[in-house]
Amino acid sequence: MISKYNYKHLIWVDLESPTQEEINYVMEHYSIPSIVGKEMLNESVQSKVDLYPNFIYLILHFPQVSRKENKGIEKEVDFIIGNEFIITVHYEFIESLNEYAKAFEKDTISKNDLEVEHAGLLFYNLIKTLYINSRRQLHSVNILLRDTENKIFEGKEGNMVAIISNINRTLLDFKQALRFHKEVLNSFETSAKKFFGEGFNFYIASIINEYNKTRAILDSHKEILDDLRNTNDSLLANKTKETMKILTIITFLVSPITVIANIFMINSNFLKSGNINHYYLVLLLMFTMSLLAYLYIKTKKWL
Repeated sequence: MISKYNYKHLIWVDLESPTQEEINYVMEHYSIPSIVGKEMLNESVQSKVDLYPNFIYLILHFPQVSRKENKGIEKEVDFIIGNEFIITVHYEFIESLNEYAKAFEKDTISKNDLEVEHAGLLFYNLIKTLYINSRRQLHSVNILLRDTENKIFEGKEGNMVAIISNINRTLLDFKQALRFHKEVLNSFETSAKKFFGEGFNFYIASIINEYNKTRAILDSHKEILDDLRNTNDSLLANKTKETMKILTIITFLVSPITVIANIFMINSNFLKSGNINHYYLVLLLMFTMSLLAYLYIKTKKWL
């Protein structure tokens, strides 16, 4: 699907899951070489930057939380940035791009942005929107982290093991998606200075700052999650230790009774004598041995 937006003399062409005909259209109208057209048609494995005479070609992957799959997923966005046009290509619906398109159509872009009179401005706004959306996604993870912390200290450590693992998977997927951004943006900085001139330096710095803020939040969430995992593991280990302690004490208390019962089962003539006092004597002996075992445990301060 192809969508086209105009802002003064600037043009934004957005391609979602593009067909060969749509690729051919932008190649013809914006002098895009066939090698770039082929890359635009299919998803790319890695992010990159290429500088051409009439545009910059940039590929980045942005993370997003998948509610259905309970993990983070990557969504690729290709940018072709010329002086008076920008082309974006993505292979599935991206909510943040859709939100920006609505603002674009309503002409609600900040008037301060009019200082830059080339498509680098549009790229700056688009990529800023994508990073803000990534931080919005990370905020939802932060809410989950707080909920997990509360449940850990409510005594639900066992239930939190799977949840902590799922959060960790999501954060790892985010990290995987952002892993090449720093190097790619540094390369873009060099290309953008050549293409747009020194006047674009402020916007380049702002773009890199948007990435740094996103990465800082991601690293902070990962650190908090590791602390929660260690706390949860410690509480689980302590609970297991207490359970084993109780089971050991119970075994220690029951052992004398079992031994006495076995002795008198072997010497069955003693109980078959018919004297009821013998039964009471055995019960008293069992009780006495258990009491002595209990007092020994108390003396050792095992309880």
